[in-house]
Amino acid sequence: MTPGLCCVPIVLLSTIDETLMKSLLIVYHSQSGTCAQLASAARRGAQQESDIETTLLRAWDAGTTELAAADGVLLVMAENSGALCGTMKDFLDRTFYPAIARGLVLPYSLLISAGNDGRGAQRQAERILSGYPFVPAAEPLILRGEFSAAHEVASAELGEAFATGLLMGIF
Repeated sequence: MTPGLCCVPIVLLSTIDETLMKSLLIVYHSQSGTCAQLASAARRGAQQESDIETTLLRAWDAGTTELAAADGVLLVMAENSGALCGTMKDFLDRTFYPAIARGLVLPYSLLISAGNDGRGAQRQAERILSGYPFVPAAEPLILRGEFSAAHEVASAELGEAFATGLLMGIF
């Protein structure tokens, strides 16, 4: 084999690798700071995968353009008074019809911070997301109580698992 021929596959692989890059959008709302910490931990976990581009945005700053650029979306929210927090509801309301018009179908996962339950926010978010139609990539992760090291680890694991699944083509 000549030296020149050995280099050709390397160049081709480099080009292929760039096209295999996946994008994970993490959208969060945090009034108390807890969901910001959970979202940051999820991002750190996702970044364990080198071929994932991870974008972390507050719900106020994210829209349909960001959804369209993503291969998957992780929504990080709090449950307030037994329901989906208002800012995340606003994000879903603002993007619902534009996402449908674009034909977006994305895998999603929910990360919910709750005082003692979280199922009300989960049901409400899942009901809305089924209309996009977005498909669940994982069971919702509900973290109850005050932010802790265990919450940080669980969030990072969810971010890494979601990123890995995107790269493997599972979702």
